Amino acid sequence: MRSKLFHRNFSLLIAGQASSLLGNGILDFAMSMYVLEKTGSAAAYAGFLAASMVPAVLFSPLGGILADRGNKRNIMAGLDFLASLGVLLAALFMRESNSLAVICMLLLFESVLGAFETPTVQSCIPFMQTGENLVRANAVVMQINALSAFFSPILGSLVYTAFGLKPVMYAGVVCFFFTACFECLIKVKSPEYDKQEGKNPLLLVKKDFLDSLRLITRERPAILKIFCVTDVIMLLIQGVSAVGFPYIIRNVLGLSSIYYGFSESAVGLAAIAGGILAGLGSSRINGNNIYLLIGALGFFLIPPGISFLLSGNPYIRYGTLVVFYVLIQLAACGFSIFATSFIQRLTPGNMIGKISSYSSSFSQCVQPLGQIFYGFLFDCFSSGTAWILICTGILMGGFGLMVKGFFEKMEKEFTEN
Repeated sequence: MRSKLFHRNFSLLIAGQASSLLGNGILDFAMSMYVLEKTGSAAAYAGFLAASMVPAVLFSPLGGILADRGNKRNIMAGLDFLASLGVLLAALFMRESNSLAVICMLLLFESVLGAFETPTVQSCIPFMQTGENLVRANAVVMQINALSAFFSPILGSLVYTAFGLKPVMYAGVVCFFFTACFECLIKVKSPEYDKQEGKNPLLLVKKDFLDSLRLITRERPAILKIFCVTDVIMLLIQGVSAVGFPYIIRNVLGLSSIYYGFSESAVGLAAIAGGILAGLGSSRINGNNIYLLIGALGFFLIPPGISFLLSGNPYIRYGTLVVFYVLIQLAACGFSIFATSFIQRLTPGNMIGKISSYSSSFSQCVQPLGQIFYGFLFDCFSSGTAWILICTGILMGGFGLMVKGFFEKMEKEFTEN
């Protein structure tokens, strides 16, 4: 008999995440609009975002160690109370003369808190769910992220246009406060440690860091291999999507921002649908066939490439591009959910936070590399858009076949154990 998915603790976690992500989403959108209006430069806000990624990369390993060592409920609630207080202070002290400096500091502050909260939230899920419910739970978390990404810009734009930046900041304060309240009610078991390990925090950090490295390199090298598979996919698919998608619509096809906005909405809805489908297919997708999702990511890039070779009509090209990018989003969501679940199943309970933080750090380092690489390709070979898409698709399809044996072997080990 399948156990209940939405029990009390998991429901509280999801409610908290929904409130937190909504607060972050509307706040980030409003701040981006404010900076653009204030400076007239998209590069200025891009520079703020790039700077804010540095603390996330640097502090994520420490966040993972804290997630495994500390009381998960208290960590999550404390971080969201700090987020609420930080945004409130920023709103109170913000003036016209110091607004950009305050926004920059707030982005850095959010990044540091996120480096500690993300691994803590991810490490809670395996303590709340098991078996098929672990995949379904990760699918629900991804749906919440997708719903937030879809609705936050809409709500953020409405509130910001009507009332300005400070009311949006106060709304964020309320969202973070309610998140902390939800998290205070969660009961989640934390792994026990040997009390004789010592009380020197630096020695504990060193020990945990070395133990986690030993786990992914020697004891459970499959975890590191999943990291590498995920990073290759992110390098290729995220690179061509994040850079190529808007570039093709605006520069190659010469269509207005309305068409790009519609395509973004379609991809956002696909992310929501991808989480639903992954939850429904939790008993059907496993290590024996997950390579098909990777192959699908590559296959779905080829038809848009062919359309650029065969048709000169920009609307036919646009329609083909949107349809297959929606399918890419569905496949990418499915793979991400199952890969996360595989890692959680391979990781001992007292190391889930640390391993989750490594996964986050790896992706944050690889993502900009893919964007830079494809930015260079599309700039230098703007007339060869079709071949960039087709060649990337072929590479991804071949990569899916290459890792087929690895996932099959991993599934066999799961079955035997």
